[in-house]
Amino acid sequence: MATDQVIGAIVGLWRFPVKSMLGEKLDEVEVTERGLIGDRAFGLIDAESGKVVSAKNPKLWPDLFSCRAAFLEPPRATTGLPPVRITLSNGTSVTSDAPNVDAILSGFFRRDVRLAQAAPEDFTIDQYHPAAQDVEPTGDDQSVTETKLGAAAFAQAGLPSAVPIGSFFDVFPVSVLTTSTLDRLNAIRPESRFDERRFRMNVTVGTHEPGLLENEWVDRALQVGDSVRLRGVMPDPRCVMITLAQHDLPKDVEILRTVNRHSSIEIPGIGLRPCAGLYAVVESVGTLRKGHCAVLA
Repeated sequence: MATDQVIGAIVGLWRFPVKSMLGEKLDEVEVTERGLIGDRAFGLIDAESGKVVSAKNPKLWPDLFSCRAAFLEPPRATTGLPPVRITLSNGTSVTSDAPNVDAILSGFFRRDVRLAQAAPEDFTIDQYHPAAQDVEPTGDDQSVTETKLGAAAFAQAGLPSAVPIGSFFDVFPVSVLTTSTLDRLNAIRPESRFDERRFRMNVTVGTHEPGLLENEWVDRALQVGDSVRLRGVMPDPRCVMITLAQHDLPKDVEILRTVNRHSSIEIPGIGLRPCAGLYAVVESVGTLRKGHCAVLA
């Protein structure tokens, strides 16, 4: 691609106030050096293990994608975060500042959990790692491993962290996906629905050039609108979460299998992983809006 090439425009903006729950589709959002304001602001902690609750282990936490979280009012960088309303599939809703929020969530998940605004310093989850030929949880204890995320993952690797201690981000603060990648995957396997919602990205860029474009954007700058500038850091490794059902999207194990077959990338220090989308860091802050032009530098 040529330098400073217009590649498309923003067609989707998403924020996920509570880690591993469904989130909010936005028309505009403030971006700070820590990502989209309010994104992954909260998480659930399993009281028994002290680990962060994650849909990466759907056997233990099968109901996370039946819950939706949304701020009661738009958060702003100049003020504290407003409360979040969590709506459960049984019709119950509760706000993050309610005195009984932990009791209501624990009753729904049938495990003692607490809603937190900071991840533990030793940010650990249980993650199911499907084999390429079988992405169903098997019940084999060896298929579920403890995984460090966020600042704890960088500390484990002996590297400076891209996110602060206490952040609920997996690795980096912003994720980007193109419609070209979705179109390519849907063309490969039209029986499945490669919908942006499966990939839980912050920014979806409408693009016209064919192919898995963002795989080539590592260490490239993406100028979006007048002020926001992102830098691609790493292809986004995918997990069992993209196969899970949510609303009208059915459970579909072929989603991960297809990404594995057609977009496996060798990531330094991690190995070969099925990837779709791009992790990024924020180089310049501002406001993102749907329709903003995206320029690759």
